[in-house]
Amino acid sequence: MSHTRVEPARQRLQRSELAVPGSNPGMFLKALEGEADYIFLDLEDAVAPGDKERARTNVIEALLEHDWRGAGKTISVRINGIDTHYMYRDVVDVVEQAGHRLDTILIPKVGVSADVYLVDALLTQIEEAEGIPHRIGIDVLIETALGMANVEAIAQSSRRLEAMHFGVADYAASCRARTVVIGGLNPDYPGDQWHAALSRMIVACRAYGLRPIDGPFGDFKDPDGYRLAAKRGAALGIEGKWAIHPSQIALANETFSPPPEELDRARRILVALEDAAREGRGAAQLDGRMIDAASARMAQNVVNTAHAIDSRGGQTAGVGR
Repeated sequence: MSHTRVEPARQRLQRSELAVPGSNPGMFLKALEGEADYIFLDLEDAVAPGDKERARTNVIEALLEHDWRGAGKTISVRINGIDTHYMYRDVVDVVEQAGHRLDTILIPKVGVSADVYLVDALLTQIEEAEGIPHRIGIDVLIETALGMANVEAIAQSSRRLEAMHFGVADYAASCRARTVVIGGLNPDYPGDQWHAALSRMIVACRAYGLRPIDGPFGDFKDPDGYRLAAKRGAALGIEGKWAIHPSQIALANETFSPPPEELDRARRILVALEDAAREGRGAAQLDGRMIDAASARMAQNVVNTAHAIDSRGGQTAGVGR
């Protein structure tokens, strides 16, 4: 291992992430009572320009009226981009009035590390002025070619930073990809055209202690397509995926939860290696396969995920003790 050590960001369960338009308060209670791990109340793309101010007020009221944390949710707000005149009021009004009820701010279309610095500086001043007792985290959306080109620098931009999300639709537009759908495979490409971008973002996240999260899959009437996209992400190291429709929440929770047989094997790996260590051996055999310290690290990741799910108190398909 390198002598360079990066402390991981605060860990949160983020298998499923539900986007809720701030302009539609009728959806807030349904989101609160649903099974998504992470909710973001959206002030950006899901809100028409004429509704921005009303949506901001709705979001503040929702943060104050509902006990999101008591329902086991991580609660976030996606602000408007820093290239808009809505952004500063999003941060100032939401955090001054309801920052004590907020877990993270989600910044869209981050292109350079200075974009994160701007929001970090605002949050620091407001927290101090308002006496907010906890540090609000920052998540960022990597959804432009500029953001992907600077993803490693962005990953190191703030101690508040917790997660990176891959915004496939705007990323496709930024790269001028030949597609008009949100997520999913292009039959003209021999494989997954998003693989390289996801992989690069994942490496940046893991190098600097962040959670990598996959973004939306637009066809909510195609559960098989959603599940396959989520499985491809999980195979690479993605921790969760957006749900743009409630029907996608269970699919995400299932895919990003360790199945019982995987969890059982992970626990047996840890036990076998503990037994080997007591006998002075650094490796062991289990079910006809060699296992060693690297196996233990992989197994511990599985066990940690299962523990986080158990701690949330949810009954999730695929997870057992």
